[in-house]
Amino acid sequence: MSEYEAGNAFPEFAMETPDGGTITKADLAGRKAVIFFYPKDNTPGCTTEATDFSALKPDFEKAGVALLGVSKDSARKHRNFIEKHDLTVDLATDAQEGGLSDALGIWTEKTNYGRTYMGMVRTTYLLDESGTILRVWPNVRVMDHAAQVLDAARAV
Repeated sequence: MSEYEAGNAFPEFAMETPDGGTITKADLAGRKAVIFFYPKDNTPGCTTEATDFSALKPDFEKAGVALLGVSKDSARKHRNFIEKHDLTVDLATDAQEGGLSDALGIWTEKTNYGRTYMGMVRTTYLLDESGTILRVWPNVRVMDHAAQVLDAARAV
């Protein structure tokens, strides 16, 4: 069981944005927020997830919910990802060792075809206006995920 589950405070963070700025937990205060963690820019599942959240961004905004996508990719790779797929969702890089995904326990050892490597477990967090976790979606399956998160955000 993680200390970062529904009812607990989301950890403090500061991450680089594609434009060279920084986003922090305090920047999201005062509104609900969805923070979705994904493995890698420009891969099929991650592209689908980011484009789905981008397509629904106006609906999230109407519901008073900020969106933030996070991976270990660099700010430069995020800029390319945004331009290549016309993304409107905000992205941030969690590239530093011991960063937010490490603290959350979602940057972990994985095995694929007998190869062991470190990777991101696709996970989404819904936060309230004060940064308390309302809901966690672990091991996300991309199909219809953004719509499900929007429905949950509207319901709280």
